[in-house]
Amino acid sequence: MDSFLSLFDPELSTEAPAPIKSSPSHWERNGNIGSNGEIGNENLPPEPQYGNVEYKLKLINPSRQRFEHLVTQMKWRLREGQGEAIYEIGVEDSGILRGLCQEEMAASLNTLNEMAVKLGANTIVLRETPVSNLNGITNTVAEVLVRKAPDESFSVDLRVAVMGHADAGKSTLLGVLTNGVLDNGKGRARLNMFRHLHEIQSGRTSSISHEVIGFDKNGNAINYQEGTPATICELSSKIVTLIDLCGHKKYLKTTISGITGYRPHYLLFVISSSSGLTKMTKEHLSLALALQIPVVIVLTKVDLSSHQQLKQIFTQLKDYLGSVENKRTPIPVNSVDDIISITSSQPNEAEIPIVMLSSVTGEGVDLLHKLLFLLPPSLSPKERHRLEQEPAEFQIDETFKIPTVGKSTHSHNFVLGGLLTQGIVAEGEKLLLGPMYDGKFKPVTVTSIRRHKIPVLAVKASQSASIALDMQNCEGFRKGLVLIHPSIVPVACFYFQADICVLYHRTTISKGFQTTVHIGNVKQTAVVSEILSVSHLSTNDRASVVFKFIKRPEYIKIGSRLLFREGNTKGFGTVTQVL
Repeated sequence: MDSFLSLFDPELSTEAPAPIKSSPSHWERNGNIGSNGEIGNENLPPEPQYGNVEYKLKLINPSRQRFEHLVTQMKWRLREGQGEAIYEIGVEDSGILRGLCQEEMAASLNTLNEMAVKLGANTIVLRETPVSNLNGITNTVAEVLVRKAPDESFSVDLRVAVMGHADAGKSTLLGVLTNGVLDNGKGRARLNMFRHLHEIQSGRTSSISHEVIGFDKNGNAINYQEGTPATICELSSKIVTLIDLCGHKKYLKTTISGITGYRPHYLLFVISSSSGLTKMTKEHLSLALALQIPVVIVLTKVDLSSHQQLKQIFTQLKDYLGSVENKRTPIPVNSVDDIISITSSQPNEAEIPIVMLSSVTGEGVDLLHKLLFLLPPSLSPKERHRLEQEPAEFQIDETFKIPTVGKSTHSHNFVLGGLLTQGIVAEGEKLLLGPMYDGKFKPVTVTSIRRHKIPVLAVKASQSASIALDMQNCEGFRKGLVLIHPSIVPVACFYFQADICVLYHRTTISKGFQTTVHIGNVKQTAVVSEILSVSHLSTNDRASVVFKFIKRPEYIKIGSRLLFREGNTKGFGTVTQVL
């Protein structure tokens, strides 16, 4: 690899947990303990939906299914408390203090301990206090601390889309990263990435797939050799979701939908060093740069390329990136020191790191691992907190109908996948789904949620997830819909206005021009209803344009990023008004 690199000019810390005995009791914090140590007539506040406090009346001989649900619930509370959770045993969800007899309390504490052991945590009874029930019988209420190592309870989550021309080696690279096994030079590593038979037969990705790779606090990669996605998430302090996009021109619409819908924090743009900058590669790269998402370029198959070929590709990249509208500077990654310098200023759209590697020999893979580990989240904690306070809005990118076991053949569970752009969605929450073909939104109930194929109780802003719904029928159930909180009072539209820039068009765009528009998870044909200020548009022209959707109304928001394409015509813009 040193010969290749010569082409270019060249903590997570964990504090010891505080002593348990110094932790204030939840009852003390709420002022419900009398001077004699007994709980007064005051009840606790209703159980908080979020946070690390959980109320349980009793936990006696739960069924296997119930036990798994309780473990999932405990995992959620531990994550909310950064590794600590408080369980109030003998307390109803409303906060009423019922208490348990000695035998019931012992059985409940034993079940609670079994739940904690399954998650690698331990339990400590902080306080057992007598309380009188309605019949005058004295029972016991217990406050239990469940504690887990802080470094195992919190992880940074990053979404990275993998983009590039067909045969560049995207799926092969993902196979190497996620399985930890090098390719044999014949595409063996990519087989686990394909979802359909025709993908295996042709070797080309035609659908969007999601894979995860984790890193521990020391930066060591954790992949599927360690086990399932659940295992990776448990062992990792940072989780990177890799979104494999299509490369062939035939599936360009799917690729654009994946970028605009899932809003990746970074784009991993893969270029084959044996093919160089092809016409399709430049087209993909222009779209990636137009979206203003930080880009990392990966040159693959360096074991098949000569010194002169690599030097020529780098020169082509330098010239092309210097000619785009907002000029970019390629920064070669030769060492860990380079990665530290680059990531300390990322996201920096003016600089594009270039990593060279081989999925067959393994050269450069360690540098890419280090880069993925050090790339910072694009959202600050303050911005993430602000988004979580907003009413929930979930963009739907995938839909599934799953037959319900044991019921009629016409009964299905409706599952959707996508990205929560703002707010928090929890199990049992009532939301609105739409817009349907008539532009209306219908009420639905969230029945279950999964992240990284793991059951969770809630999903927060900027996280992707799969959500199962309680619905009466699937009429109008499709990609491009949104799940939204009723307080927003959503309205669908046919017309919207946007400020656009035409990247390329052979002749001129005028009123009546039809094009495919991508706005977030929305993908639909729209017609140019009006061009303000000018009569027509050509390459590199800018104007304010009114679009009209052809088929059905859609839910879009002011400020959304817009991409449009039709044949070789390409452009981007921002929604300025919804009409």
